[in-house]
Amino acid sequence: MNRSEIIEYINKETGQPKVECDRWLTALIETISEHITDPDGVKLVGFGTFAVTTRRARLGRNPQTGVSIKIPSRKVPTFKPGTFLKQKVAEVAENA
Repeated sequence: MNRSEIIEYINKETGQPKVECDRWLTALIETISEHITDPDGVKLVGFGTFAVTTRRARLGRNPQTGVSIKIPSRKVPTFKPGTFLKQKVAEVAENA
């Protein structure tokens, strides 16, 4: 599902104009992006938590040459699904 499909779905569910649905989606994305670095991340109860974690430094290998390289630590965005989302995925998996 891409952005325009999400906007179309919100439009059908709420009956609001697509322009307004696009504004809501944009506001949600911007809010998550701005606050993901907060100490608790962004928690949407039942859906999940967006946060930033630190990936530790490690030793990697260049697949073409086989030479070992040092990969530095860095901060990466993460998502931990909530209970409601886990249940929905389980339901879909059972019905597939």
